[in-house]
Amino acid sequence: MNQPDRILVTGGAGYIGSHCCKALETAGFTPVTFDNLSRGHADAVRWGPLVVGDLRDKAQVLATLQEHQIKAVVHFAALAYVGESVEDPQLYYDNNLGGMMGLLAAMQEAQVERIVFSSSCATYGTPAMLPIAENCSQQPINPYGRTKLACEWMLRDAEMAWGLRHVALRYFNAAGADPEGEIGERHDPETHLIPLVLMAASGRAGPVKLFGTDYGTPDGTCIRDYIHVSDLARAHILALEHLEKGNTSIALNLGTGKGASVRDVINAVERVSGKRVPYSEEMRRAGDPAELYADPRNAARTLGFHAEFNLDDIVRDAAPWFQTDAQPVAR
Repeated sequence: MNQPDRILVTGGAGYIGSHCCKALETAGFTPVTFDNLSRGHADAVRWGPLVVGDLRDKAQVLATLQEHQIKAVVHFAALAYVGESVEDPQLYYDNNLGGMMGLLAAMQEAQVERIVFSSSCATYGTPAMLPIAENCSQQPINPYGRTKLACEWMLRDAEMAWGLRHVALRYFNAAGADPEGEIGERHDPETHLIPLVLMAASGRAGPVKLFGTDYGTPDGTCIRDYIHVSDLARAHILALEHLEKGNTSIALNLGTGKGASVRDVINAVERVSGKRVPYSEEMRRAGDPAELYADPRNAARTLGFHAEFNLDDIVRDAAPWFQTDAQPVAR
């Protein structure tokens, strides 16, 4: 009897990575998580083994690829706070680019020639047009986005040099949690809007700050494209299958194609939870574009991917992880 293909999932103890591991097992693969646990959680690794290590250690990565007979890689491992990247860019270049360098060197030696990369809409910077398509100019405006773009360049160069094939998935705003309630979102500090709104509704956090209410949008607040983490996980399976069929490398947006404003998110949380969300209106933050949402048609054409969850679904699945009877958390 044939054994399931083993897929190395770097950062598999993190938010999106752990959801992807569950999706991989459901699809008949065996995920092998490689994570340094600096920001991930060992108890989120429930599907397949965990290897604790640093991607910059090529020898350890190579040993893992060989020992587990890895067929392909899904690469999530990266630092991902925009503000932190501005404050400490060296940390981001060292971790995100250093990690990709160690991983690619090990993959080349082990002759693992397929990878799905967790990229970001942050590679586009402030877009010149909406919706954002894959051929839009990539001009990131912060070190985090620049590291993701540099990693895409590294993948293209590796393909030219030794035949690596890849799918780079440029996420928009990942949100929500496993609909079956097995895993969710845990960040410290929490900076994502939907968790912050849910925490405000439950009394675990203070009022939500609306940074800018005078944008040229229908309600004056910023608009973003929120995509359910389970939709993202499913897209990675489709991307792996795309590569398994011998198809060429490609970069694709992952979003819904529909924007939701900050006030839309607040309204959704109030609708789903039945609780009022306290908020305060603040000045705009520097560098916040008014609107960011994807043109998702390429992913539909190439992978057959369509987002299945809407904003209310996202809020409903996320709510149990943030709406508890815990004492309010000082912010």
